[in-house]
Amino acid sequence: MRPQQLRRRLRNWLLAVAVVALGGCAATGLRPALESSSVERQVELAATPFYPQEKYQCGPAALATSLGAIGIEAAPDKLVDEVYVPARKGSFQIEMLAAARRNGAVAFVLPDRIDALLAELAAGNPVLVLLNLGLSWIPSWHYAVAIGYDLDRGEIVLRSGTTARQVMSLNTFMHTWNRSDRWAFVALPPGKLAVSADEQATQDATLAFARLATTANARSAYYAALQRWPDNLPLAIGLGNAAYESGDLDGARQAFEAASKTHPEDGAILNNLAFILAKQGHIAAARRTARQALALGDRWRQEAQKTLDQIESMTNAPGEGPKPKKQP
Repeated sequence: MRPQQLRRRLRNWLLAVAVVALGGCAATGLRPALESSSVERQVELAATPFYPQEKYQCGPAALATSLGAIGIEAAPDKLVDEVYVPARKGSFQIEMLAAARRNGAVAFVLPDRIDALLAELAAGNPVLVLLNLGLSWIPSWHYAVAIGYDLDRGEIVLRSGTTARQVMSLNTFMHTWNRSDRWAFVALPPGKLAVSADEQATQDATLAFARLATTANARSAYYAALQRWPDNLPLAIGLGNAAYESGDLDGARQAFEAASKTHPEDGAILNNLAFILAKQGHIAAARRTARQALALGDRWRQEAQKTLDQIESMTNAPGEGPKPKKQP
């Protein structure tokens, strides 16, 4: 048999196997998830923009679609340098998340469940998904953006490649999504939360966004997350620090005071609160708070002692003092 014939037969065999793999049986867990879902039966976010994919550049096109959906103008050409890896002819997930944040969006990685994806769509949030359109041993990675679904018809609607409205069976979608470990995220403006993200995912998304965001946007993201999880310590420290960095001493004090009530044992909160109190001229309260932090004897003991020493000297050197300590 000639090499060309052999390659042709092999390619046809692989395609046949792919069809069986995609259509032979229902994707694991799909039916129970759909039956238990409380979302609307049919949703389509038709206003979601569409950017046709250039060769190998589904990552920039999909990201531009997600950002455009929340009003952030970022053409695929602009995003190529941020996410596209020429040697791999594609984009890695970590670059996709980082680029979303650099362009002003909070990127929430979703739970690896179909009901989480459907919940986001029902809430009006397009979902960027990673699919494997090939086989597990011959992958063909592809980013697309889910914009709708029809549960009665068992279909999902995608902005994908050069197709503005690709309708795919949910069964086929699950098979291709399963091969990427069901990876997906939503890009949202600061101040809005993913409806399906849990506390840890929200914390991770907010802290990662704040490292790249403007102070005002970081503050909005922290505040929104704390409305849902008011006892979260890293978020509380982040909000206080962001308020301080924006010059809002009252806001910083209020954030640290609220956090000190739910986390009275945390030296970082007390140390930062002592500093803010001193900056506002409340020396007695600042001294008392710094001593509370010092008495805890935790890893903030040295910082608390430094803060206390500088508080004592602040009456002679107004405006000088320790800087608030950030959560590592």
